[in-house]
Amino acid sequence: MLSGFLFALAAGLMWGLVFVTPLLLPEYPAAMLVAGRYLAFGLLAVPLALIDRRELKRLSRQDWTDAVKLSAIGNFLYYLTLAAAIQRAGGPLPTMIIGTLPVVIAICSNRRNAARDGHYRWRDLAPALLLIAAGIACVNQVEQAGVAPQAMGRYLQGAGLAIVALACWTWYPIRNADWLRAHADRSPRAWATAQGLVTLPMALLAFGVVALSQAAGLPLLPTGFDFPTGPRFWAYAGLMMAVGLFASWLGTLCWNEASQRLPTTLVGQLIVFETLAALVYAQLHRGGWPSGLAVAGVLLLVGGVCWALRLKPVAPGQERHLPASST
Repeated sequence: MLSGFLFALAAGLMWGLVFVTPLLLPEYPAAMLVAGRYLAFGLLAVPLALIDRRELKRLSRQDWTDAVKLSAIGNFLYYLTLAAAIQRAGGPLPTMIIGTLPVVIAICSNRRNAARDGHYRWRDLAPALLLIAAGIACVNQVEQAGVAPQAMGRYLQGAGLAIVALACWTWYPIRNADWLRAHADRSPRAWATAQGLVTLPMALLAFGVVALSQAAGLPLLPTGFDFPTGPRFWAYAGLMMAVGLFASWLGTLCWNEASQRLPTTLVGQLIVFETLAALVYAQLHRGGWPSGLAVAGVLLLVGGVCWALRLKPVAPGQERHLPASST
């Protein structure tokens, strides 16, 4: 439990970087951010694949197909919609929408994976979910109060895109945990590397689509954007490499380690660390201190996670015999 908790915390701290990157590179549209991030991820995975070559050779064609699906939805589509949402609505709203993941995943996996992981009684799980939801609502209330009326349309566009990102990131950890639990003898590091390898051709394809759209006169990039370097190439390249290494490969590795150690319902709730890290990074980028209500929201989120860590799943068939208990 402790090692799984620490791995999930490390993953959240690194995944939080993806929320602040679109704010640091506002001149670069979402298509360039997602292509650059996963080009870096794919290039970093190539030398790592040499280290894990024996494990990678054990992967079947179906395993590689699963890696493609996970990367296409949980990496490409997720970050494309998230980056576009952040650039339209700012950091806090998409962060809060993605922050509902602990609730969404807990509900989905508590019903879907009860036979595998055991079942958390809803009466035991409800206080943790309510604390997390209340914390998210507090922070969201603070941020929505600062939206100008004339910016509401773009703000709502960002909200819609963030909901699509939420759907992608709900699907990814559940399906990724399915593979890891079904292949408990496999290396989580090699599985993270495999997902990185399949993003390389996806990223090259994305750059090709952008280049073709520019040649055809389609407005995927802002007017005057100097493809492929953009206005701040070195800042773009450095951030893409940092996000590719820490948020994509190392963060995925830590999450895989956590997924093998913790029940899906619990590990889903620990995605709250990503939300907390993203809020801290956004606040540092913005400057100044958060309001009292925002701080209260953060404390509620942490309280919900601590409550969830106390719970012990009930094995199938024992719901009527075991009392509600805590570790």
